[in-house]
Amino acid sequence: MRAITRFLVCVVTVPVCQAFSRFNEGGLMQHPNSEFQATLDAVRRFNDAFNRHDVDGVMALMTDDCVFENTNPPPDGATYRGQDEVRAVWEKFFAANPDAVFEVEEMFDSGDRCVVRWIYRKTKEGKPWHLRGVDIFEVRDGKIAGKRSYVKG
Repeated sequence: MRAITRFLVCVVTVPVCQAFSRFNEGGLMQHPNSEFQATLDAVRRFNDAFNRHDVDGVMALMTDDCVFENTNPPPDGATYRGQDEVRAVWEKFFAANPDAVFEVEEMFDSGDRCVVRWIYRKTKEGKPWHLRGVDIFEVRDGKIAGKRSYVKG
């Protein structure tokens, strides 16, 4: 039975895992498929601009018809559509959270989709504070077309 289980794990999981590329803070694993790599590159550029609080940079990396699904208000969050609405959210967010940063814990992709598991850190009431969550990105023509955010607790 163990031999069959090992065989199934190798036959089933290895091809599935090879369909995804991953990188951690420890380094980037390049994906042999250029579409996958382009998706990772677009999300990485977006996250870099976001952590610089560069609204113009963030919006230049989003499509004209972009969609952002926020985590607030609970339970489903608000949805913002298009450059103007999404820009207003980022401007308000960066103004209210001047030391906010998102640290990538894990990132993986499949074609035009990318999932980022992150830790959001900032100062709250004078003390270090953090929240963990996940973003699901949709990438189209090298730009972010959708960012759907989810948090723990």
